Amino acid sequence: MLRGPAAALLRRLAPQVSGGGCGGATHRRVPPPIASSLLARFSSAPTTFPSAPPSSSSATGRDEAADEEEPPEISNGDGGAPLSIAVDRSGLYNPPEHSHEPSSDSELVKHLKSIIKFRSGPISVAEYMEEVLTNPQSGFYINRDVFGEGGDFITSPEVSQMFGEMIGVWAMCLWEQMGRPEKVNLIELGPGRGTLLADLLRGSAKFVNFTKALNINLVECSPTLQKIQYNTLKCEDEPVDDGKRTVSKLCGAPVCWHASLEQVPSGSPTIIIAHEFYDALPIHQFQKASRGWSEKMVDLAEDSLFRFVLSPHPTASLLYLSKRCGWASSEELEKVEHIEVCPKAMELTEQIADRISSDGGGALIIDYGKDGIVSDSLQAIRKHKFVHILDDPGSADLSAYVDFASIRHSALEASDDISVHGPMTQSQFLGSLGINFRVEALLQNCTEEQAESLRTGYWRLVGDGEAPFWEGPEDQAPIGMGTRYLAMAIVNKKQGTPVPFE
Repeated sequence: MLRGPAAALLRRLAPQVSGGGCGGATHRRVPPPIASSLLARFSSAPTTFPSAPPSSSSATGRDEAADEEEPPEISNGDGGAPLSIAVDRSGLYNPPEHSHEPSSDSELVKHLKSIIKFRSGPISVAEYMEEVLTNPQSGFYINRDVFGEGGDFITSPEVSQMFGEMIGVWAMCLWEQMGRPEKVNLIELGPGRGTLLADLLRGSAKFVNFTKALNINLVECSPTLQKIQYNTLKCEDEPVDDGKRTVSKLCGAPVCWHASLEQVPSGSPTIIIAHEFYDALPIHQFQKASRGWSEKMVDLAEDSLFRFVLSPHPTASLLYLSKRCGWASSEELEKVEHIEVCPKAMELTEQIADRISSDGGGALIIDYGKDGIVSDSLQAIRKHKFVHILDDPGSADLSAYVDFASIRHSALEASDDISVHGPMTQSQFLGSLGINFRVEALLQNCTEEQAESLRTGYWRLVGDGEAPFWEGPEDQAPIGMGTRYLAMAIVNKKQGTPVPFE
């Protein structure tokens, strides 16, 4: 049952269906050197991934004949013994023979192959994932709209307006707990098409003191999505003394775009929303081998196709694996043969915790994942269907389960001034905020077609499995996200426990 300020805020939401809402780059830390004892613990013997042939571009595939050439003799001019100069060519890259045959490879595939060939060895899954998703020229997210029915996948805000409205209830409750500050930074990480934020602003439009306090900051690296967000938020550019500023006409709040969270100005209380953002951060994958953990890599086979192999040498990311294993129990580690680690998620969480610690406020993280070690979850989705991870890089979305336990530990180690709450299921989170009351209010003021969309959207947000009321084609039955998605909050301790994590 919803209580306190959340209930009051929910009652004031207008019982109407908003138009079209019925369902219709970061700073890198250089890891310190790895101690020899750590390498001994986590390294493994050279080996390839099961069923994969030996790498044709590995570091051992150099031109050995070059080392066997006799060095030239040069006289010293004094009648003494001749001087010998040995030229070590073993480290030189030997490019393949040039071919004038046309290639069907995309620019991103050519780029990935050139990286592997230039290094004479494989790249990590994390680097592959980062290039595929955010390469400045050809990345999956950079030059296209990938969301919604016409895109590659659908997110909760695209399912129903109620999702963004409930996030708005959470944000306003946190603002109340912060003491109603006159200025607050509202930050969304990876806003997609801006749908969540637009529904949040529409739902909270009657709470003038809240919307007047907002400075909206969107962390988005895609120029294409920035333009879509500009239109979704009904933005306009207004002249000011030092140039111009962008304002959302949905609430009159200023809007700014940034490439990373670090670029967002600090100094004001902060509300951060990260919905389906963590799952796209690049991960490192490790597999248990005969001598310990070995990192899974992406290499080229002899037929120039991408394949997975295991690193023949210890990698720097073993440092993060060691850190993650330190947060797990021995029983948990014994059950897994694979582990996924996301250093950028750890670093981002530390940034969030530091900002909330110094500026006040809180962060809400909603994503699909688990509260423990993630074993082997990396997946590729193209046009709403699963495809092979290495198939036509750049044409499919790559994502992995979020390790909420890792987020918790990273936040708590970063600051003593914050507290972490959850995770709880999305169904519990939205239900406690009052989505049941909201859907009932909307159903009283809509057409039959809108009502069907509302019921379908509601099930997708809070249901588990296929919707029991569905009467359409079986392969189109709505699948609930209610238990697959989890919600977690990180807040400044001064604000107490956030709604609805009491």
